[in-house]
Amino acid sequence: MKFNQSKSTVATDKTKVVRRKTFLLGLFVVVLLVSIVMFGVPLLVKFSVFLGNRKSSGGVTKNDDTLPPLAPRIFVPFEATNSAALSITGTAEIGTLIELIKDDVLLDTMSTNEGGDFSFENVLLDEGSNNFSVVAVSLGGKRSELSKEVVVVFDENAPELEMVNPSESEITVDYADFDIRGETEATASVLVAGRVAMVDSEGNFKLKMQLSLGKNDIEIKAKDMAGNETVRKITITYDF
Repeated sequence: MKFNQSKSTVATDKTKVVRRKTFLLGLFVVVLLVSIVMFGVPLLVKFSVFLGNRKSSGGVTKNDDTLPPLAPRIFVPFEATNSAALSITGTAEIGTLIELIKDDVLLDTMSTNEGGDFSFENVLLDEGSNNFSVVAVSLGGKRSELSKEVVVVFDENAPELEMVNPSESEITVDYADFDIRGETEATASVLVAGRVAMVDSEGNFKLKMQLSLGKNDIEIKAKDMAGNETVRKITITYDF
């Protein structure tokens, strides 16, 4: 009996020792994790910042200017104009030099502002089509690809406007329904007495009007994409 009691006492003491070691080990792990969170992570962050500062200060090769800038974008307020000059604006990477190219010829240069914007003022146009694009050049001389080309048409000539029906400036008819017909440029818009007339691919237009009894003074206006206008005035007298 004494022998069995001794064995039981020894087993109990061993269990207590194991439990104590397990508790101490768990406590050590918890303290270690807390230490890593409180001290280890900040140290890692500081170490990373230190490495980054070394790279930017010249300890490691810099990558800032190894790639060319992205292609800029340019904007114009219209595709056609009757003005001999216009402004060309756009946006590009900050700190780049912008080259304005017209019909494959370098026209002007300027730097972007602090927001990456640029604006070329009073750019002179040639009669007909003017093709514009820009290139961004970094401080290290790296050149971007050409921007998307923008075409602006300079046109000072008013569109042709020929009346087919009536062909005379004054006419008298005995019916109220009258088809106004004429010819102009295919890209022009036409207003007949303030109403829009459809223009086909060959420049023909037609609009049916309901005449009032007596004189009907009608204005026909053709306007091209550049803003040039041609006006015809006719008088149709409805008398039955």
